[in-house]
Amino acid sequence: MKYLVSHFWGDETGAVTVDWVILAAGVIGLALASMGVVIDGTEDLTGDVNAELSSQLISTSF
Repeated sequence: MKYLVSHFWGDETGAVTVDWVILAAGVIGLALASMGVVIDGTEDLTGDVNAELSSQLISTSF
């Protein structure tokens, strides 16, 4: 029994999977954080473009 417990604690078969899960969670977290920053800038730019296009006058006569 003591051998089984020590073998269980020393086994590193699934350790790489845990590393990849933590790495993937970090990448997803960084993607969400950067998406929040980009969305704010995009909304500001969209408002500026809308205001500029709305203020333009179209001349239909020559």
